[in-house]
Amino acid sequence: MMTGMKGSKLKPGWRHVKFGDVVQLSKARCADPLAEGVERFVGLEHLEPGDLRIRSWGNVADGVTFTSVFKPGQVLFGKRRAYQRKVAIADFSGVCSGDIYVLESADPQVLLPDLLPYICQTDPFFEHAVGTSAGSLSPRTNWGNLASFQLYLPSIEEQLVQLDALRAVQAVANASEDVRDQVRILEQSWLHTRFENGIGTWQTVELQQAGDLQLGLKKEREYDLCTDPKPFLRVANIGDGELFLDDVRQMDFPGHRFERHRLLSGDILLTEGDIVSPWNVGRAAIFRNEIENCCIQNTLMRFRPNVAVHPDFALAAFRYMRLKGIFVRAAVTTTVSHLVDFRVRKVKMPFPSMAEQIAIGSEHTELLAGRKSSETRSSAAQATLAQAINEILLP
Repeated sequence: MMTGMKGSKLKPGWRHVKFGDVVQLSKARCADPLAEGVERFVGLEHLEPGDLRIRSWGNVADGVTFTSVFKPGQVLFGKRRAYQRKVAIADFSGVCSGDIYVLESADPQVLLPDLLPYICQTDPFFEHAVGTSAGSLSPRTNWGNLASFQLYLPSIEEQLVQLDALRAVQAVANASEDVRDQVRILEQSWLHTRFENGIGTWQTVELQQAGDLQLGLKKEREYDLCTDPKPFLRVANIGDGELFLDDVRQMDFPGHRFERHRLLSGDILLTEGDIVSPWNVGRAAIFRNEIENCCIQNTLMRFRPNVAVHPDFALAAFRYMRLKGIFVRAAVTTTVSHLVDFRVRKVKMPFPSMAEQIAIGSEHTELLAGRKSSETRSSAAQATLAQAINEILLP
């Protein structure tokens, strides 16, 4: 449907137009949303990359300065950091951030309104938006530049065929996302229920008695010389119950520092600090010797269970403890939240029998595998949708 290939031979019924010829920017404003009965607001943080549905929002009653009005059927496009690909279709009325454009078809007889969000998701459109953005720390594109984007528009009849095909692929992607979300909810529910049912009868033990705690090595400039480089993990490598190993960095761990900070299979890694939210402190994952001679930086804390604590159970227990706010209470928060070593050592963890630890650890491992599988399927469905959008809409 679109491209910058000027002069290309068009199919019958297609024509060459500018984005601003068929799409208009809504300028509706609301000076006092609460007084005018507006209940919800949407910021950039509420839009998920690649997801056309608005899954979260804020309440106007909680206070908001947004004044841009949107209505059901209109398209919300994130103009700040356009590379994040934040586009959504509104299914309720509200106000949104000034960093979001509210777009609509200028004439439904020329451009089907339901096709607009897919146009905004094509690679050429995003490349144009990113390429025309200005600003170093927080680049933004503007309406004038978006309006100049050139595209090839087919007849309404052809648009209807395209829309039917895209909706079919979108339905599969939505279903995959819904399954993924339900699996995540099930996992959280299991953590809460499984541990709450046992807390009253289980013993508890301080972390310093359950295993060995070690803070990672502070990154110094001389360690970047890498005369004897070793891979190390940091906060970015720790997900909620899983490791992300696509970006593992290296530095020197000279002398005794290598043995002190080296990871062994079964070690549990806890995020020691977080700049976003204190609830992210204590995010945990297990190391299973995926990387040889791997160490940790001081943004992480390593827990090495003793023989009385099963590693898989420890991971489940730490995730439950974070869910309950135990690590939040053990943290110190200024501009950044940190787990303080001596306070973490005193934190108590559940301590059931080894047989029950093994059972809980096994159940938890299966749940993690199920969640990962659902996330993989959802990502694959989203990739298929992105490919379909380009193949169907580009001439």
